[in-house]
Amino acid sequence: MKAVRIHEHGGVDKLRYEEVQEPKLSSPTEAIVQLKTAALNRIDLWNREGLTGMDIALPHILGADGAGIVAQVGEQVHNVKKGDAVCLYPPSGCGQCEYCFTDREFMCIRLRALGERLQGTYAEYVKLPAANCFPIPPGLSFEEAAAFPLVFLTVWRMLVTNAELKPGEHVLILGIGGGVATAALQIARHMGAHIFVTSSSDEKLELAKNWGANHGINYLRSDFAKEVRALTGKRGVDVVVDCVGGESWVKSLAALARGGRLVTCGATAGANPQTDIRRIFWNHLKIFGSTLGSREEFRQLLAFMQISKVRPIVDQIFSLKDVAAAQRRLEEGKQFGKIVLQIAE
Repeated sequence: MKAVRIHEHGGVDKLRYEEVQEPKLSSPTEAIVQLKTAALNRIDLWNREGLTGMDIALPHILGADGAGIVAQVGEQVHNVKKGDAVCLYPPSGCGQCEYCFTDREFMCIRLRALGERLQGTYAEYVKLPAANCFPIPPGLSFEEAAAFPLVFLTVWRMLVTNAELKPGEHVLILGIGGGVATAALQIARHMGAHIFVTSSSDEKLELAKNWGANHGINYLRSDFAKEVRALTGKRGVDVVVDCVGGESWVKSLAALARGGRLVTCGATAGANPQTDIRRIFWNHLKIFGSTLGSREEFRQLLAFMQISKVRPIVDQIFSLKDVAAAQRRLEEGKQFGKIVLQIAE
């Protein structure tokens, strides 16, 4: 089969489009999926560069998100069958720790995820636990089915499980354009929230308004915390989605109303921001950190998507062999929504 692998860590020049042996079932509970599409995530870049602190056996196939057709299943698999169209739940646990026993595999101390400790989706075929294969929500294309699992699941846990977002609440989303931010925009909009977004790009702010944002703030021209407070009559917002960190962190806390909640799953601008702890306890603020989510949360998300008709925003589609160009677009922050790889016609 054709796949994109890295043989050593580094830049996009380390991505090799090459012939690789097809995966074979090694457990009666596994499935092999013939992939139609895969989607890029920032974790792919970090794994390519070797920045996660995780030991990955090389050569390695990147990619956490994918969608395709079930090609083969183990003899103990009953949730899917050959020929089913599926999207993929990325993480798998060890099955033996306290988190796995309580349906929190995504918190497993020996977590394995597609594209990390498991071979990923930048390939024509992928092997994974069959329990990680779910029916594609009705109406979604293979491109859309690959684009939503990791980011939408992460956002579902942040906004719905942790922040307990309610209709009519005010939400601030930092750095609109990326996968997590655009997923947060769509989920918050369909839940009836009043939405503020930030970006350094006026073009992205206009696109966000087309997708349902109520206010766009260019953070290069104004202090977004002061702007949000002015637009809310000095009250502030109920929820901030801040996966940026760095200098934005203090402003994110300043933008929250009393009793507000900040949710985060990243720190692209810096992981050690200053924090005034007094602001947190004086204003009864809550801070939630998370990555991914449980299978039950994924089922909730799939049901929500079916009822709400939410469709992930697809930015651009590249062929698998052009993955270097796709990753450069992601690195440069040019995308609005998800970048998708076309693997098979």
